[in-house]
Amino acid sequence: MADINFRKIDIDQWDEDALHESELYEVDPRDPQQVLEEAKARQVAVRSSLARSDISGALTTALESAPYGPNVEEAKTITLQTLLTILNSTKSTEISGVVKTLSPDTQDVLMKYLYKGMAMPGWGDISGSVLLGWHEKLTEVAGVGCIVRTMTDRRIV
Repeated sequence: MADINFRKIDIDQWDEDALHESELYEVDPRDPQQVLEEAKARQVAVRSSLARSDISGALTTALESAPYGPNVEEAKTITLQTLLTILNSTKSTEISGVVKTLSPDTQDVLMKYLYKGMAMPGWGDISGSVLLGWHEKLTEVAGVGCIVRTMTDRRIV
């Protein structure tokens, strides 16, 4: 008898119907180094927008061309930290107005980042009330469809 551990065999390699990550969504054509440089540049642009008290502009800048896919983990972390800075520096009375200025696609990306922030152990450096407050206002403006689109989209931020 052969001494093969059958549990280590990858049977999906022979399955013709198996879905691969590349088939679920369009792969980001940018180079991972380019994505990282863009994330760092957006972080600087967001800081200058926040210095001018332009929350809406900072949020739009942070959410445009969000990093997706493999090999861009550092860019994803930088983008999340940048976004959390914006969320923390926004007054709760301003949230609805800021969310209304975002496009529907940008609102969906914001919802993804809110869920990513909630998935962090201990919710990271941000208060749970901040994330839940943004979630509430975003759901009021964008509707429940925003949550459904976020949960069904395979692109992970």
